[in-house]
Amino acid sequence: MQTEFDNYAVKGNEFLAKLAKNIGEENNLDFAFRILRSTLRVLRKYLTVEESMQLLAQLPIALKGIYIDGWKLHTKHDRIKTLEEFADDIIKEEGNAARRDFRNVEEVIQNIRAVVITLGDYVSPNEMEEAFGTLPKEIKKVFNTWIPS
Repeated sequence: MQTEFDNYAVKGNEFLAKLAKNIGEENNLDFAFRILRSTLRVLRKYLTVEESMQLLAQLPIALKGIYIDGWKLHTKHDRIKTLEEFADDIIKEEGNAARRDFRNVEEVIQNIRAVVITLGDYVSPNEMEEAFGTLPKEIKKVFNTWIPS
């Protein structure tokens, strides 16, 4: 008999499998998890609490846990100016694993895009647009699947 908790785990693993496929690393769920976790943690730094809550409302429960793990709620959020700054934050968030995961900033950006595309399977286009719409234009280009120019 499958419990509700098991169902949450299945949805989370389903997401990771889709993300791994979108990244091009079908057999590397650990990598998919690391890039998902680091992207969500960096993203939450740059979204308002309200935007984060709206995005969280549509995520599968397993992803909600990843998003909020270690999060310290505050009303002020950081401002980001460049895509390179966002990518650098991903690398810092990943720590030592980043050295083996990425050869350059372009790989980081490709993986961020894969996370966003995969999120699009679970979050409505309207919510994606609202959540990412406050980011600077240069960063929105990475999320261009969901945000009009």
